[in-house]
Amino acid sequence: MNKIVVVGLGPGDENLLTTQTARLLAEAHAKGRLVLRTRRHPAAVVVPDAPSFDDVYETADSFEQVYRTIVDRLVAFPDKTDEGGEANQPLVYAVPGSPSVAEHTVELLLADERVAVEVIPALSFVDLAWTRLGIDPLAEGVRIVDGRNFVAAAAGERGPLLVAQCDQQHVLSDIKLSVDTASQPGEPIEVTVIQRLGLPDESIFTVDWDDLDRSIEPDHLTSIFIPRLAAPVAGEMANFAWLVERLRQECPWDSAQTHQSLRRHLLEEAYEVLEAIDSLPDAEDHTDTDTEDSAYELLEEELGDLLFQVFIHAELAAEAGRFTVADVARGIYNKLYHRHPHVFGDNADAENPTVDELLVDWEAQKKLEKDRGSIMDGIPAVLPALLLASKVQKKAASAGRPVDVGFTESSIESVGTEEDLGWALMQLVSRARALDLDPEQALRKVANEVMADFKESETAD
Repeated sequence: MNKIVVVGLGPGDENLLTTQTARLLAEAHAKGRLVLRTRRHPAAVVVPDAPSFDDVYETADSFEQVYRTIVDRLVAFPDKTDEGGEANQPLVYAVPGSPSVAEHTVELLLADERVAVEVIPALSFVDLAWTRLGIDPLAEGVRIVDGRNFVAAAAGERGPLLVAQCDQQHVLSDIKLSVDTASQPGEPIEVTVIQRLGLPDESIFTVDWDDLDRSIEPDHLTSIFIPRLAAPVAGEMANFAWLVERLRQECPWDSAQTHQSLRRHLLEEAYEVLEAIDSLPDAEDHTDTDTEDSAYELLEEELGDLLFQVFIHAELAAEAGRFTVADVARGIYNKLYHRHPHVFGDNADAENPTVDELLVDWEAQKKLEKDRGSIMDGIPAVLPALLLASKVQKKAASAGRPVDVGFTESSIESVGTEEDLGWALMQLVSRARALDLDPEQALRKVANEVMADFKESETAD
């Protein structure tokens, strides 16, 4: 098995190379067993003309492809016998900074069973950063995150954060937009920009959060230090948003979807959530713990599938420049906040209104907010018929004008036309409302019971 020795070029020029690394670089270079990840590093001058993988950056479509291509080429690097006849000379692979900090190619190499890998310790930019910032990272509880994956990497964090690899303008923009500064109490957030540590043109300065992507000219040696984030980026939701965006970019199925093509999937997932809810035990029935656990696990899974539909529709809208999943969350937050003045308003501590009073107020607010001519506007026409009928009756009742369905105990046999059947069903919906029952759920439950009985009879036969 071939062996690869990974060394780090340190955070600055050749003066910050360790003695061991400098020796390994010289020996490997002399034997033609050295390759650099990139020559875009000030310490690379100690090994002039050494080959690098800079050409990979110019042809690959993504950083992930760059890293995997580099690893494949390292593994396939031709063996060489030295002048003394010794074969299988180790290949020395030199990376910027430290091999153990923000170096994805090294992670991939260590996980690759095709080669043996030895990692030589080296100085990292973080070693200089603590000195320049004048902080003890252990005492301050600083976390290091990747700027290219800030939304997911910083999820749930409150700071302080040292953000590495802020090498492009769009990376800084993504970091800036991921935090709602309006929710940050106290003084405006200031961040410290750290550039080209250990070099003659080293630069350290502070900028306001709002100027993060306007006052900085980033390069491959740019990092930022965020002293605090009072309101952390949402954890698992940020991770999930990142995953959906990645699927849209790289999965053939997900990238081919549209709002219209996903329509049936949204409906199916919603019904599967309902089915999972139907499997839950009654509130007072906790006799079978295993069954209850299994039912809640199923509901959790189905809610996740439904959540994916929300996120992918939001991602499609974001690609069209319309809105993001953050806008969706913000919109529903604002809507629910303003529609619950009895909870969040000036009279929140007063006596709570009744449910009926709340429904009247709710419909009035919706009509006003959406500038609707009728409270019936906005009822989805695609609702199942029983649910549609129930919705219409509830809306009418909330306006103080209940629908007169002329409910009687007439027999089903008296129904002779489609309109007669429609009114009979409308009467049943009215009766269900009077009993505080869900007609859709009632019919579904009985249909499932009939189906189960039929299957049982088939088995008996």
